[in-house]
Amino acid sequence: MESRGLYMLKPALVFGAVFALTTLPALSQKDIDLPQLGNPADLALSPAEEAKLGAEVVAEMYQYDYIVDDPEITEYLSNLGWKLAAADTSSPTPPAFNFYLIADNRINAFALPGGYVNINAGTIVAASNESELAGVMGHEESHITQRHMARAAGDTQVADIATWIGVLAAIIAGSANPNVVLGAISVGQGINYQRQVAYSRDDEREADRFGIRKLAGAGYDPMGMATFFGKLSQQTRLYGNRLPEILLTHPVNTARIADATERAAQYGPRVVKDSIEFSLMRARTRVLETDSPNEAQGYFAGELQSGKDTPENHYGYAYALANLDQNPQALAALQPLIDAYPRQPNIALLQAQILMQMGKTQDALNIYARNFAAYPRYSPGIQKYGEALINAGKPDQARQVLLSYNQTQGSRPDTYRLLSAAARASGNTAEAQYQLANYLFERGDLRGAVEQLNAGLRISSINSDDRAKLLARRKQLIDSIPKDELRALQRQG
Repeated sequence: MESRGLYMLKPALVFGAVFALTTLPALSQKDIDLPQLGNPADLALSPAEEAKLGAEVVAEMYQYDYIVDDPEITEYLSNLGWKLAAADTSSPTPPAFNFYLIADNRINAFALPGGYVNINAGTIVAASNESELAGVMGHEESHITQRHMARAAGDTQVADIATWIGVLAAIIAGSANPNVVLGAISVGQGINYQRQVAYSRDDEREADRFGIRKLAGAGYDPMGMATFFGKLSQQTRLYGNRLPEILLTHPVNTARIADATERAAQYGPRVVKDSIEFSLMRARTRVLETDSPNEAQGYFAGELQSGKDTPENHYGYAYALANLDQNPQALAALQPLIDAYPRQPNIALLQAQILMQMGKTQDALNIYARNFAAYPRYSPGIQKYGEALINAGKPDQARQVLLSYNQTQGSRPDTYRLLSAAARASGNTAEAQYQLANYLFERGDLRGAVEQLNAGLRISSINSDDRAKLLARRKQLIDSIPKDELRALQRQG
């Protein structure tokens, strides 16, 4: 079964360093739409330091299973995010964005320095349409492109990067608990939280401006951002003291909503049709977000019984049933979508998954193969076809599929895990250790990666070519570690 419930992160769990939107001060640019160039931010945090901090936090999030390894949702978020980035006229060369689904059913999103955009599962489910979700993502991207974290570090004259690690970590891990946030900030050289929030309003408005511009340029409804935050603001009376997470990290007031609405109106009214992928991935996220497939199955069954005969509800119902191993019922629930969208890849992948679970291996492999032929660069299709081939006892063919396009490696760490599984199934243990090391390295576990290479080198039957390959990769990884960190790792190990 693929599904698992997404549990809210405990406030006590603190990560390495994160940037949630409204907690840091920044420069004011009320009347200027272009970013400040030339860049004093580099004096506080260089781009290389930002990238290092972001990568460290991602590694921590992987360690605590805070990132959801669902290739289909991640691919959808990546496509949406890059579509917005391509429409950003203020940043002709956008940073190397990475997009992640976060295992948290609270409504929130956050940006990490270095180009990491993180969307909570609860945010996708809460978005009424694709433009609202795009509005949240465009806002987060703008915090990165405008380098708000580095500018904030310069404004507050915080020279110690470790201080920012403590302050920023609390915003993600404990923003639902003000005591955690205030405690972390008090450690951070006595920075006043209320003062930070007041200063951060300029960052928020700037991110709104650039985000709305991206929405319009990418073909979405520029009102999406305003309607999403406006909707949440209207719901605050229902929460009492337990506001949605996004309102704790993204304070919204009537003036800000009005400003966003006015800016969006300058682009004129737009009628934008949501993509089928938005509907399907919203349903998929809802299934993953719930604590059990039974809960998800009950929700979608109720929606269909009430007359809401939509692709989203059919897909969600079928996916929940599949995760309950009720495969004949799942296939029947999916059939209307199979007939209506015969070439849609997400529907085909779910159909193949159900058939595999029913023991109809060849039928499933035929669907995976057709999908792969139609979309040879679609990473989720490549991975799931490869995994099915491994499970069907065809690891060599799986390896050929997984290596068919290089961009699936690195951009999707799970490809390395599957390559390792294929090599092991073929009896090539050294190759399996090599690919497993690559998988761990992509997830930020450098120590684990080196340990896997060392394990490969201890294989008694290893040949000279494999030994040379493992040694070269180990040297490459060790050489990437700064000397002070390498000494610390050696002391620990």
